[in-house]
Amino acid sequence: MLDRKFIVSHAQAVKENCVRRGATCDIDRLVQLETERADRLQSAQELNRLANEVSQSISKATDDADRQSRIAKGRELREQKEAAQKAHDELDSEITDLIRHLPNMTHPDAPLGGEDDAVEVALGKTAIRDFDFKPKDHLELGQLHDLFDFEAGARVAGAGFYFLKNAAVRLDLALQHFAVTFLSDHGFTPVTTPDLALTEILHGTGFMPRGPETQIYSIENTELNLVATAEITLGGMMAGQTIDSSELPLRLCGLSHCFRTEAGAAGRASKGLYRVHQFTKVEMFAFTTPEQSDSVHEQMRSLECELFDALGVPYRVIDTAAGDLGGPAYRKYDLEAWMPGRGEAGQWGEVTSTSNCTDYQARRLNIRSKAAGQKGTQFVHTLNGTAVATGRAMIAILENYQNADGSITVPQVLRPLMGTDLLVPRVG
Repeated sequence: MLDRKFIVSHAQAVKENCVRRGATCDIDRLVQLETERADRLQSAQELNRLANEVSQSISKATDDADRQSRIAKGRELREQKEAAQKAHDELDSEITDLIRHLPNMTHPDAPLGGEDDAVEVALGKTAIRDFDFKPKDHLELGQLHDLFDFEAGARVAGAGFYFLKNAAVRLDLALQHFAVTFLSDHGFTPVTTPDLALTEILHGTGFMPRGPETQIYSIENTELNLVATAEITLGGMMAGQTIDSSELPLRLCGLSHCFRTEAGAAGRASKGLYRVHQFTKVEMFAFTTPEQSDSVHEQMRSLECELFDALGVPYRVIDTAAGDLGGPAYRKYDLEAWMPGRGEAGQWGEVTSTSNCTDYQARRLNIRSKAAGQKGTQFVHTLNGTAVATGRAMIAILENYQNADGSITVPQVLRPLMGTDLLVPRVG
């Protein structure tokens, strides 16, 4: 969340940022409440001081009547102090709730507008393939190779769940292994994370686990929720901790299942593996100093590009427009892979994203750093980025590497892990 003092001293900038992000925020009321809260706090402190003075003067009473009068005065001041403190605490709680709904500030170079206003900033090394036959989508290829069972998934867990079968299982595991090894070689510490997190950790990372618009599965009668991404658990790892600045940037690579309700998702482009309720993802996460976060963000974007260049998948990188940013993100890049079977003539489909969340999550989770020889601490910056969401990466590989006879060439870097260079149809 944003710093309270920053909001008050930069109220106009925060208002303009809310407009830019498409967020409804009453900044004037927030500033007014903060003024009232400060007044209540000052009043409570002054009443407490006066009450202490009266208490100390009781021993100087000249007679019993004077003593009782001083005791009564002290009691009255204490009651007034408690009332002022209660009013302060109620205002403080209301202000905190308002601030929690404010989006992060936005990088000055982020494009204006919404989803359709993103700006393409780079293309991958692999060119879009010019097929000499009509390419199949991943669902048709899945039938030929007996890779997926969505009907059985629906019987077991409902629509949007699925079974991977045969070569799809090996491809899923190969992508996980490739991404974890790739990131480990680039200084990321690999970890597996819990599939559940407490509500306070979701709030801390900017996710809203309750309410009609949530994308989170919550466990009834508990404070636990299925995680939508390892960003939640990786950020929560350091909640309430102070990190030695010499250890920053601290880079983690998290392997987890991800669960999302995907409420409202529909359409042909969302069918199959593209938008499902459960998938596996390898996630990058970094804790940095404020001075490091911009450069680490560019490094994480570069690593996503290297990974998909190595897989030989065509992609483009877009700079996400301000109105399409999630609340915690200061800036976000999406990597969209070319999917030949998506739409009538192929379309771009998001496969990764990387966000710089500055100190927005760290303030909520109370994650700080301390430099040797310096007084006090400061909030760290947090960044996250998808290395591989295996389902969507699988779509891009199957559709881009398909051949006219229905076979699928295995990307060079995955062949040692797959044990083959070609997948042959299993269904005649």
